[in-house]
Amino acid sequence: MSTTAEDRLLGHAGQVTDPNPEVPERAKRRSYSAKYKLEILAEYEGLDRDGKGALLRREGLYTSLISEWRKQRDRGALEALAAKPGRAPLDPKERENARLRQPVGRLEEELDTARRVIEVRGKLSALLEELATDSAPKTGGEPKQ
Repeated sequence: MSTTAEDRLLGHAGQVTDPNPEVPERAKRRSYSAKYKLEILAEYEGLDRDGKGALLRREGLYTSLISEWRKQRDRGALEALAAKPGRAPLDPKERENARLRQPVGRLEEELDTARRVIEVRGKLSALLEELATDSAPKTGGEPKQ
């Protein structure tokens, strides 16, 4: 009788046993305060190559984080160091305004097109009327000369 991975996970009475209860179901993202970022940058920049590697391992950081934090600091954006990554959430009023501006813009374009069509039709009508009156035979009291 062979054992499969499913058989190994099943305990007594067919209950599923967790192979590693220490593993979280979903990893949580770490967030860093501005103070922590500045402290780590100061410490990192004062170390030699081996010390920098030890600091990164001890804190569980990557050099890409250090680079990004350094750029933020150099831009003078202490607020950016404290800011959460990603785009700032929109105010509900701003979101509603943006949602309403889209159909308004589309309707304004349609109105502009309709105005141009009416203008062209008016000019065409005037031109056709002028052509019709110029080419119509003159009848009436005036003799031809």
